[in-house]
Amino acid sequence: MPSSWLAALEDEASKVLPAVFFEYFRQGSGDSVASTDAAAAWDRYRLVPRVLNDVRDVDLTGSFLGTPASLPIGVAPTTLQRAADPAGEAAMARACAGSGVPMVLSSNASTPFAEVAATGVRWWLQAYLPEERLLAVPMLEAAVASGAGAIVLTVDTPVVAAKRDGDGPSALTQVPPEWLRVNLGDAADAPKARDLGVRDIAWLRELTGLPVVVKGVLHPEDALRAADAGAAAVWVSNHGGRQLARAASTAGCLPGVVEALGGAVEVYVDGGVRDPMSALSALALGADGIFLGRSPLFALSVGGEDGVRRLFSEYADGLTEALRLAGSADVGDVRGLEVREF
Repeated sequence: MPSSWLAALEDEASKVLPAVFFEYFRQGSGDSVASTDAAAAWDRYRLVPRVLNDVRDVDLTGSFLGTPASLPIGVAPTTLQRAADPAGEAAMARACAGSGVPMVLSSNASTPFAEVAATGVRWWLQAYLPEERLLAVPMLEAAVASGAGAIVLTVDTPVVAAKRDGDGPSALTQVPPEWLRVNLGDAADAPKARDLGVRDIAWLRELTGLPVVVKGVLHPEDALRAADAGAAAVWVSNHGGRQLARAASTAGCLPGVVEALGGAVEVYVDGGVRDPMSALSALALGADGIFLGRSPLFALSVGGEDGVRRLFSEYADGLTEALRLAGSADVGDVRGLEVREF
């Protein structure tokens, strides 16, 4: 069971956020089937606990691209964080740095790379590539200069899907224009690439000298293509249900991707993970790391930097209990836990 604080987080955010921003954070695309079903998809899994094991000392240490983190959890890229809290990405970054977890910064962030880096957070840059690739070079070089540890190439957005904005104004029209193009430069108004291919993975590696994580993969064959092209990790994601409106759940797609890759590269997942038990299921199914998107945004809205810190603390407490009850003292051993689907 999630803590009462975690369970109430979205409702509490709805009370403090202007309606247009809450809806923007919460919404999916089209009929919102993919976004609505995301959390319930994890509920289909049941774990078979082991017993007669020493679980006095629990190790929650995770690893992202070979670097330890205090938890096997990170923050996924989201935009408009300054709509959640005036300090925006800087507050999110300070919370991540203080909690020992990585943060992925949206290329459409409203805070300069250098300000995020100054918090000491371990951060990666999420990037969309424009049709004219060279327009992205200044942004990518600036990220490298500011200490980005990886490039997260988002591959599920050849076009931006229509969202459910209802009858109200779009959130993007309610913020200062400069929030939406702080780091983008000439790529700000460029159309997204509709010709993305595996060659772009190698191009990014050569240009930046950084590992490339491919985000937005659901099919095992695409995961293999990405890994064969040199991706350092594959990120199972359906963009929070904000792209293809009836995309399959990440909970359902994760096992196939893990099996196909066979440990060749790290596998991450996001989408619908709202509590420690869902996180434990993801780990048991083979995820090396879990990224949270909406939950950190809502925590930032409710409590600022302290709210995000509390989010990680709640996950640490919940995972510790869940691991003990599952008969494991180490998150690294959870992959061997038997999982059944109902």
